[in-house]
Amino acid sequence: MVIDNRPKIRKVLILTLILNVVVMGIKATLGLLTGSLSLLADALHSVTDGANNIIGLVANQFASPEPDREYPYGHQKFDALGALAVTVFLCIASFEILTGAIERIFGGGNTINISSVQLWILLIVLGINIFVAYYERYMGQRLGSALLVADAKHTMSDIWTTLMVIAGLIGVWLGRKWNFPQLEALDVVMAFPVAVLVFHSAWEILKENLPWLTDRVAIPPEKIRALAMRVPGVVNCHDIASRGVIGRQIFIEMHMIVEADDVKNAHQITEQVEAQLEKHFSPVRTVIHVEPPSYKSDRITYEGDPKI
Repeated sequence: MVIDNRPKIRKVLILTLILNVVVMGIKATLGLLTGSLSLLADALHSVTDGANNIIGLVANQFASPEPDREYPYGHQKFDALGALAVTVFLCIASFEILTGAIERIFGGGNTINISSVQLWILLIVLGINIFVAYYERYMGQRLGSALLVADAKHTMSDIWTTLMVIAGLIGVWLGRKWNFPQLEALDVVMAFPVAVLVFHSAWEILKENLPWLTDRVAIPPEKIRALAMRVPGVVNCHDIASRGVIGRQIFIEMHMIVEADDVKNAHQITEQVEAQLEKHFSPVRTVIHVEPPSYKSDRITYEGDPKI
């Protein structure tokens, strides 16, 4: 049975949206006050955090796991679509950061004015980022939401970018204190790894959600066959297919030959197979085609895949 956790997911998204807006506002304000490119880039990264939460709220509204007439397999791919929209924002942010850094290099750098008080404020912002990332990841895993887990990964990258930005600004601050202006270049230098981390986050989210959207095999068919053959009365199973994501929703189809004299006994055997699959890969929706003995086959799955 699939549980609809959308109301709980919505509460998490609203809370993290509020915190991300606060973080974005602080970074943008300090970036403008100090003239720091890396801090403005980090603020741009944080803009995507808030945008992701808004996208998540919209996607969550349509991502019901319950089937209906129009969507007999449920609506959970809306959740994955929301996660893919996150990757688009991340790629845009990465491009903007790189463009800004290159323009600063060839167009000449601005003087960075950063104080110790502003650095302490950034450390508080870092603490908020850490809380949001771990809270969202925990709730995403608990509620089985791909969108929350994806957004938590994005926020985790925000932690590393903020750490690098703070390290660079501390170097700039020390350079001014020690009369070593060359350290101001750290501000531009730090903008490049920020862009790389942002793009890496996008790639990780893409890898995680494409299998769900493209119906890539979810479980090795050999594993499904091994579980089915353990059930007494199962003679043969073949043409096995699976799709979905373990822990979110799995769909399994297979053809099976059973040792039974009537439909009732055959049905009881297939129910035991379904129970085994549900035990290992819940939630699962399984369709089993019972066939006569003459249809026995060694083809576990479709052409091009391993056979035994």
